[in-house]
Amino acid sequence: MKRLEGKVALITGGTSGIGAGTVERLCAEGAQVIFTGSNQAAADALCSSTGAHFVKHDVTDAAAWTALMEQIHSAHGRLDIAFANAGTESGDGSIEDITIEGWNTVIGVNQTGAMLTVQHAMRAMAANPHGAEGSIIVNSSMNAHRAMGNFLAYSVSKAAVVALVKSAAVHAGNRKYKIRVNAVLPGVVETALIRNLIDKSADPAATRGAYEGLSPMGRMATVEEVAGMVAWLASDEARFCSGGEFIMDGASTAGMNGV
Repeated sequence: MKRLEGKVALITGGTSGIGAGTVERLCAEGAQVIFTGSNQAAADALCSSTGAHFVKHDVTDAAAWTALMEQIHSAHGRLDIAFANAGTESGDGSIEDITIEGWNTVIGVNQTGAMLTVQHAMRAMAANPHGAEGSIIVNSSMNAHRAMGNFLAYSVSKAAVVALVKSAAVHAGNRKYKIRVNAVLPGVVETALIRNLIDKSADPAATRGAYEGLSPMGRMATVEEVAGMVAWLASDEARFCSGGEFIMDGASTAGMNGV
């Protein structure tokens, strides 16, 4: 029996990168996956290869969440897994350079979008036919602990969603729900986007080296590694894990070398 057989999963931002990799992994583990995003062409290809179901949806649109959750309930009658993955860096900058529009864009997707995902997933899981049970995972970043000077809003939002996870986990426990809430904090992940940035840089070898050099392990994470952590947290193997920060950064934030 596959580890997630019979479970229903929702993944936001599922058309590329970590999101798409997690759609593939959870489907392979036996889950029935619904994923959201805006790229219809990429979604169609992913649905064809995995059997997952796509719903075009904006995580920042609070009013649209009700229809999405009703659609999931109508089709499946339950929700067991939610991965709040949708994120952006568009419009970000330093504390001096960022515009209010850029700030609102990043905070809207990365922070408010994650809150709405956790909120609606917990409400759905609390109403599951066999009792309040499920696993909610939020995609944070190592930048929750190691902020970037040139990506203010991203760094702030990724720190904020760790607090969101902890608050929601305590709430679920206080309600005696068997609903777990955890965060994954990847370092640099070698997604298609990162590879494209490397290839288009003036010195691809140096750029790759800079990315890989952020980790003492000397490499970037793979999409499959992050998806594997999400799959584990979604499974019953992690049933006593809640309120946790699962760091996957090759020791990037663990410490520093002495002089």
